[in-house]
Amino acid sequence: MTSATVDAENDGGHVLLRVSGEIDLANASTVQDQIFTAIDNDAMRVSIDLTDVTYLDSSGLRVLFTLAGRLKVLQMELDLVVAPVSPVRRVLEMSGFEPLAAVREG
Repeated sequence: MTSATVDAENDGGHVLLRVSGEIDLANASTVQDQIFTAIDNDAMRVSIDLTDVTYLDSSGLRVLFTLAGRLKVLQMELDLVVAPVSPVRRVLEMSGFEPLAAVREG
């Protein structure tokens, strides 16, 4: 069974989420629930640090697309922190995710 952890810090209007481990079909809905629970309605910006994510499949990608759509409706900014050379960055590049959020190196 795969596992991922989501640690959240809320600094006023900025929510920083640090995700580590693997995100796949087995745990994507749990990760999504943890991310959505950590974001309150007062947030202006959400940053997700994915530098410690070692695997991201299409289910994990769906979590990010769903989050980006939800935050857009709520008029909240989203940015992702991703290691420059990592499987996660490659998945994000291939999926066309970058127009939805700022993707920066961690």
